[in-house]
Amino acid sequence: MASDQKELTAGQAHGNKIELEIVTPKGRALKAVVDEVTAPSVAGEFGVLPGHLPLLAALQTGILSYKEGGETKRCAVGTGFAEAGPDKVAILTDRYIERDQIDPVLVRKELAEVQQKVAEASGTSAEAISDNPALIALIRDENWLAAQLELYGDPPAATMRPFETFGPVPGPEEEDVPQADAGTPGPDA
Repeated sequence: MASDQKELTAGQAHGNKIELEIVTPKGRALKAVVDEVTAPSVAGEFGVLPGHLPLLAALQTGILSYKEGGETKRCAVGTGFAEAGPDKVAILTDRYIERDQIDPVLVRKELAEVQQKVAEASGTSAEAISDNPALIALIRDENWLAAQLELYGDPPAATMRPFETFGPVPGPEEEDVPQADAGTPGPDA
């Protein structure tokens, strides 16, 4: 063979498909060659088609879907990260489940128990939530159980927590920022 021939990328080898790989702490949960992937990120849902530009995203608990041939398949994933490129999507997540692995009766029972614990542990301010690792863990469990029920086709009612915060950590308050002493001349003086 001539040394100037290009090697085929995975996407070209699969005929403009994407290799999807989902890995959990227990090992590889899924490996498939698919047409497209849609995943839940902390900034909203995103999709990946063959030829996608490189992407790194933080995942939130939710439903991941992918098209394989003409069939759309879905699974629930926990928090983690997604790395996408032109011919591959790698999902690193703490949890993964498929619909046929879900027992909705047991999940609903566990969800009720977790929601009761959340109600008992919840405070009335954002600080009460952010300063309580046990409460944050309960909320993550609640989100995971809700995602399983959504995947099963029987989602729970929405939960409102007005003091739960998302996104980047807020900056320091104005009174926390050191101010220049009015009696000291600045660098321009």
